[in-house]
Amino acid sequence: MTAQTALATVGWRRSVFAIYDEVRSLPPAQAHVVWRKRRDELFRSSPATPLLPEDRSGFRGLEVPDYDPSWRFTVPISPAEPESLDVETGTDGVVRFERIGLAELPDLGSLDVWRLTSYGGGIFIPVKDALSRVPGGTYGGGRYLIDTIKGADLGTRQVDGGDAEIVLDFNFAYNPSCAYDPEWACPLAPRGNTLSAEIPVGERSFH
Repeated sequence: MTAQTALATVGWRRSVFAIYDEVRSLPPAQAHVVWRKRRDELFRSSPATPLLPEDRSGFRGLEVPDYDPSWRFTVPISPAEPESLDVETGTDGVVRFERIGLAELPDLGSLDVWRLTSYGGGIFIPVKDALSRVPGGTYGGGRYLIDTIKGADLGTRQVDGGDAEIVLDFNFAYNPSCAYDPEWACPLAPRGNTLSAEIPVGERSFH
């Protein structure tokens, strides 16, 4: 990696953190409009975009349906048996995650909540749904709901007794970088982050 590439990546990360900082300050539907617009701008103009060179000139925006409030949940993180997940990333070697709990979603099931164990920490919640098997549906490897080390964080809420709940809004589900460029090696959704339902909101697969 050159210094120029490294600085471009820093700029990308700064932009993502700024997007989510703005998103958390707005009502959800308005935040979703801002999120879509800012991400399209970032993909179009950033030198660190994951788009392949041949996809950049004709880029017209990511495919994201309009906001549907029924897909927003604020849920506690329930206890779960410890479990580890080792992900081979190529450039970063093996990255280890540990399961710290479960997010129970009404009528959908549960998602494993992971913590990155290496430097920087971070909460990571991917999701794979039934539309991942449908042409033109969602990305086959799953999408990301929360990845705090990359800035993708919709917030938490304190409840009575001091416990915290986490915001999971499927309208903000987004594709990992490997959905655009096969040279990337991304953590994909494991079995505990796979739901049997179709989730019609959030970013669709990229064509």
